[in-house]
Amino acid sequence: MNRKLQRLKYLISDFLAGCLSWFLFFVLRKELIESPKFGFSVSPELDTKFWISMFGIALFWIMLHYLSGYYRYPYKKSRLQEIWISFKVSLTGSLIIFFSLLLNDTIIDYKSYYLSFSVLLGIHFILTYIPRFIITSRTNYLIFKGKIGFNTIIIGGNGKALEIYHKLSSGNKSPGNKIIGFVCVNDLPTDKLEQHLPMLGSFEDVSKIIDEYRVKEVIIATESDDNSITGNIIQKLKENEVTIKTIPRLFDILTGKVKMSSVYGTPLLEISEELIPAWQVAVKKGMDISISLLALIITIPLNIVIAFIIKFSSPGPVIFVQERIGKHGKPFNLYKFRTMYNESEEFGPSLASRNDPRITGIGRYIRKFRIDEIPNFVNVLLGDMSLVGPRPERKFYIDQILERAPYYKHLQKIKPGITSWGQVKYGYAENVDQMIERLSYDLIYIENMSVYADFKILVYTILTILGARGK
Repeated sequence: MNRKLQRLKYLISDFLAGCLSWFLFFVLRKELIESPKFGFSVSPELDTKFWISMFGIALFWIMLHYLSGYYRYPYKKSRLQEIWISFKVSLTGSLIIFFSLLLNDTIIDYKSYYLSFSVLLGIHFILTYIPRFIITSRTNYLIFKGKIGFNTIIIGGNGKALEIYHKLSSGNKSPGNKIIGFVCVNDLPTDKLEQHLPMLGSFEDVSKIIDEYRVKEVIIATESDDNSITGNIIQKLKENEVTIKTIPRLFDILTGKVKMSSVYGTPLLEISEELIPAWQVAVKKGMDISISLLALIITIPLNIVIAFIIKFSSPGPVIFVQERIGKHGKPFNLYKFRTMYNESEEFGPSLASRNDPRITGIGRYIRKFRIDEIPNFVNVLLGDMSLVGPRPERKFYIDQILERAPYYKHLQKIKPGITSWGQVKYGYAENVDQMIERLSYDLIYIENMSVYADFKILVYTILTILGARGK
């Protein structure tokens, strides 16, 4: 199973469909619309301008498909759903092209507009959907035959887990779940299940098991009816990038968007990780990359000046590098301009305070205008951070927060950010108590994520910087 290769198949297919549909539309437009207008056959001019426009149009279609979220899940696609998805994007794109490029066409009467739009929409939809149908049908066939599978583990080791295993493995068609073992969550006997599957370990080691066996899907099939226990299992699994499924009786304890999925007679609930629509995910990512690149380019002169001042004002490196915890609890190196004296934490981690003697003279001004965070844009380009999201913390402090506020784990469902709702509403935290107090603002952000919310937070952050209210 190669997700990147599968995604590339759809990308190439859609790009070629975009090129061919524009070529055919261009030729037909000359024949059906312009020729009747002038009274003689108008031949299409396939010059350099045409070829450039054709490739540009094809890239435009790729962008629309990307914004629709079509490429996010290259496997287990529904051919019926693809009809609607393909038509919806084709309709949207055709309207954009029509009103931006075709409205000034030479025509006989207004009916030519209807004809032009209908031809463009029809050609593009057909040429887009047919190759998708072929790719998806071939992929589904390989899944049904068991030639493509997704490493899957079962959480639980008793009757319900055994029942799920038999239902998934006994069908005439494979659901795509390659069950490699199970993980036990209690001390109940697992003899019957062990006759069919190996026990990979206890639930405490589930993250390590998921990484080691490259698990893509996890099915929860525990015996307990205790909602809090199952909720803890779900929360633990959300630290990993896996699809989580469970049995329908747990529906009322799940939060967020949940969709029903039936795996050949075995009804399971799939817990969706989508906090915002796919198109907003794409827009958010586009904003991250474009704004970060622009910010780094614009601030080049300032960065050079700041680097020289830091270098000659106190001994130590210009860039301060510190390990932080990101999405799904994965560590990464955070980059900032150094604002403290070198080796300021030789006696252990310590948060900065308002009148912290460890901060250098120039460091106070840099922090006041948050100039020290400019290198954070590099982290955004590397994919470790986003422009907007909860500020990343060190494991030393996260461990302390979790002891008092276990729900902090919810923040790790998304990438940390350069700025956040907590930063705007509360500001920097000087101790663990303040971190926990600020946590509520970041939780509210996660539950109300949107491109509009990000835009508002960015505007308020700029106002904070201009007001020199950093610390």
